[in-house]
Order: sequence, then structure tokens, then C-alpha cells
Amino acid sequence: KGVYFTHRQLVLHTIGVATIMGSVDSVRLLGTNDVYMPITPMFHVHAWGLPYVATMLGLKQVYPGRYDPELLVELWRKEKVTFSHCVPTILQMVLNAKAAQGVDFAGWKIVIGGSALNRSLYEASKARGIQLTAAYGMSETGPLVSCAHLNEELLAGSEDERITYRIKAGVPGPLVEAAIIDAEGRFLPADGESQGELVLRAPWLTEGYFKEPQKGAELWAGGWMHTGDVATLDAFGVIDIRDRIKDVIKTGGEWVSSLALEDLVSRHPAVREVAVVGIADPQWGERPFALVVVREGHAIGARELKEHLKPFVELGHLSKWAIPSQIAVVTEIPKTSVGKLDKKRIRIDIIEWQANNSTFLSTL
Repeated sequence: KGVYFTHRQLVLHTIGVATIMGSVDSVRLLGTNDVYMPITPMFHVHAWGLPYVATMLGLKQVYPGRYDPELLVELWRKEKVTFSHCVPTILQMVLNAKAAQGVDFAGWKIVIGGSALNRSLYEASKARGIQLTAAYGMSETGPLVSCAHLNEELLAGSEDERITYRIKAGVPGPLVEAAIIDAEGRFLPADGESQGELVLRAPWLTEGYFKEPQKGAELWAGGWMHTGDVATLDAFGVIDIRDRIKDVIKTGGEWVSSLALEDLVSRHPAVREVAVVGIADPQWGERPFALVVVREGHAIGARELKEHLKPFVELGHLSKWAIPSQIAVVTEIPKTSVGKLDKKRIRIDIIEWQANNSTFLSTL
């Protein structure tokens, strides 16, 4: 798909990003004394628009070229980088780099987008001195829509509560309107519980798709831009992305969030990386299937995963129907050109593996 923006939209987006990144006291991310190194491809929505902001503010900018984890660590050290942005998988690669072992990254602020930021990665990064902040956007939005920050009430909460809010999609930035609608287009309450499609308005959102006017009309049906994401809004205005509509797993009449499952599975000490997708099931419609990369020296199977997830079921954080009945332990999970989990490719691979009776499938 191709999206397009006017010069005016890029200027407004730049000013909006500079405002939300630089004026929120709870996590002041970007200012005139920072050293900026993007870890997001320039071809991916203008590297999230941050190079424009860095240029407007007159920052020192470090461009690494190809994203080699060893080089990124060396550039961080040599150039005294203080601000970056990337998707979770790239950050995980940086933390696992040989050059990063034993290194204290204190002072490095990184904005995470493109995929959900899970608690496991947040805590691992914090232990290494990195301050992570979740943000949300997509190609159609220019891309920044929201950024996680905490008001005084949230700052006064427990550490667990603060982390919960720091890894959510955050509060809409200046000039951004957000709402939740149901399948019939009716607006839902901002109560933190009602789930629906996230729709948006902002002056820099794309007007449509290049040479695809019909898809553009669908994107803006009802005068709001449809994101295709299932989310909630709470009383503080915080957006919590629950899943992509196309990635929600429909099992036994219930909707299961693949993102929520990935977050909980990632907390197992043996799991280095995880992707969860829905696979067709003759009895339940779909069943969750977990693709897992394990840490060196560890092992995990479906039974161990079930035991790990049991406490979350007992606490009411997860339905028992959401526990994956199959997992595949692999050395690498398919990703897109910008480092996101390629769930379309993953589904195809799993179907092929099942057809070939692959021996590494672990089943309850």
C-alpha cells in the first residue's frame, strides 16, 4: 500500500511530535541537548518523522545505515547517543549483542513502536539502564498518534501500575482525536473496558491510498480514519491496543488477544521471543498457536507453558481457552522488512509444518 502526505501535513506532524516528546514532564524524551540515532528504516514512514524533529531542533544526528546490533552499541558508546526509536525485535537484538553484555546503557531513551511493548522487554531494558516509552502510530497516520506518559495520579501509583501504563499506546498527542466504535459504527464509552475499533482524526493523517480511491473511502468511512486495531480508551484518555482486528483469535465464541498472550508468554524465563497466531480448529473455530525462540541453555514445551500461564487464568487475566495447545520452538520468527512480526507468513509456515507432521511441534 502507498500513503501520501502534503508538505503542510509533515510540518504539522513535526511540530506535534516535538511537542509530545519534549513537553511531558513524566518522561521528557527529546530536547535540544540530545544526541539522536534512529534505529528505524528511513523508508518506513519517514523514520517515524523523527529526523524532521531532530533537524528542526538542531540536534546532533547519528545515522547507522544497516542495523547491525554490534555497530549500534559501538555508535551509542562513541557518539554518546541519548535518544533512539525502534521496534521491539530490534531492541532485543541490541540487548543480546556481544558488545552489549555487561554494558550500562544509562541515559539512553528509546521510543518503542510498530509492535506492542511487553512488560518483559521493558523490565529487561530498565535493568540495563534504558528508559523505554511506548508510542503508537501506523503508516496512514504519519505516523505518531500517541505516546505513553503518566499524570500525577498515575505517578503516585505502585511501580507495577506505572509499568502497566508506560507500556500502553499512551495519550493522543496535540490535535489528535481518538474514539472507539463497535461493528455498527456506534461510539463506545472511554471506560477502559469497552473494546472496539480505534478511529482517529488529526490534521496530518493520510487522505487515502495512492491510486486506490476505493480503499481510501473505506479508510475514512464515517468521517473518522479506521485503524483496524481493537483498543480501549480510559478516563485518562489512554489508548490500550488489544490487537489487530485481523489478528484477534476467535476460539469457542470468545475473542482472545494475541498481543496479551504474547506479553504473558514472554514473561517465562526460557522465552526470548514469541509470536501467537490463531490457527483453524474444527471444534473451536480457531486455537492459539505459539511460536517461541528460547534462550540459550533453556527449554520449554506446551506443558511448561500451560503451567506458566495457569496463575494468570486464576487471577482472571486470561481465559483458560486462551492457553495455546500447541507451540513450535524455532530458531527464528519471520519478520517484515521493518522488523515487525510477520503474522501472515507465520500462519502459512505453521499450516505447512502441520501438513508435513513436523517433529518439533509440542502438543498438550
